[in-house]
Amino acid sequence: MNRSLKIFVVENHADTLTYLCRYLEQQGHAVRSARDMQSALRVFPEEPVDVLISDIGLPDGDGWELLRNLEPKPFAIAISGFGTGTDLRKSQAAGYREHLIKPFLTEDLDAVLEAAVRHLGGSLSF
Repeated sequence: MNRSLKIFVVENHADTLTYLCRYLEQQGHAVRSARDMQSALRVFPEEPVDVLISDIGLPDGDGWELLRNLEPKPFAIAISGFGTGTDLRKSQAAGYREHLIKPFLTEDLDAVLEAAVRHLGGSLSF
């Protein structure tokens, strides 16, 4: 990937959050994070982001509700152990462009981020 993204990660599992943020930073992206929905809603408006990567199962709500409450809406990627057809439809209805089922490969994440770069084109925050 030849473009850096501003990525906001919302994940309540500490090890997953640490790994995901480190991986994204190593790929050259600027990363901010939150561990729950309320923290994400507080922190998100402070700075525009290109991509939201959010777990669906959060301790104080869910990623679907989170995305519905964010403005402006970023390119959104759901990550979750929930992967039924109903879960995928809920993610799409909430505004997620992709839904990666945990555990996912970094190659799958990279492909989705490439799609985000293509979608965002010249409107990246950097």
